[in-house]
Amino acid sequence: MSNNSNNSGNIERINPDELHSTPGYHHITVVQAGRTAYLSGQCPLDTSGEVVAEGDLDGQIDQVAANALTALRAVGAGPEHVVRSVIYVVSTDEKVLAKAWDRLNGSGIATAFSTASTLLGVAQLGYPGQLIEVDLTAALPE
Repeated sequence: MSNNSNNSGNIERINPDELHSTPGYHHITVVQAGRTAYLSGQCPLDTSGEVVAEGDLDGQIDQVAANALTALRAVGAGPEHVVRSVIYVVSTDEKVLAKAWDRLNGSGIATAFSTASTLLGVAQLGYPGQLIEVDLTAALPE
């Protein structure tokens, strides 16, 4: 079995040739045992805990990206250390989901989504007016 892989330090990202092509993420991420950070779902909340940009998915994505970057930096990591992401978007419309994926991949945490990633359309999230949440796991640098 041959594969297309992308290695970075102790993180190996693999796309086996026998699986479908991806729009930027990898099917498999392998990490050597070490310190791992599990971030809680990053929400579009400002420092006072209020949902920002109500009804504006792009504005909420920008806040989520900023919050995720802050959380990663707090543990000495960056988007390049993310080994798993799950993105929740309040929508069942494929175009809305694709728009969210594209916006995240154009954000300051874009590298986080080159790893094993899942994008889900959901009915509702935890805060009234919340349209997106991003759950990240990072392999911390030594």
